[in-house]
Amino acid sequence: MRVPGILAAGLIGLAAAVQADDIEVPAASNSIGTGVGAVLRGLDRVAGTTQDLELARGDSARVGHLIVMLEDCRYPVENPAGEAYAWIDIFDTRADDMIFSGWMIASSPALNALDHARYDVWVLNCKTS
Repeated sequence: MRVPGILAAGLIGLAAAVQADDIEVPAASNSIGTGVGAVLRGLDRVAGTTQDLELARGDSARVGHLIVMLEDCRYPVENPAGEAYAWIDIFDTRADDMIFSGWMIASSPALNALDHARYDVWVLNCKTS
């Protein structure tokens, strides 16, 4: 009884592989541009206020008691307004600790998000000029 089940599972897998070969996958873009800066948004959940930060690479700004530093911003050259990847460092002055350091992705802010009880910070887009 086990052999027909295994055989059936193998045939289903083979059929799925054949169907997957028929699908044309778009080529990944190799044209990545580096922005001169980025636009970020900060949210204070307690006060219910937001503020937009326009930072050049290497600059920093405050969101409450956090210091947000932009290290780099990259975007696909074919669609600069469509996506942004920003390397951000966030320092909490009250805890005297770096609480975030890494890439944030504009289209998926929850993928690599700041974990803070009061503040949220996310990327909107790169500045290309």
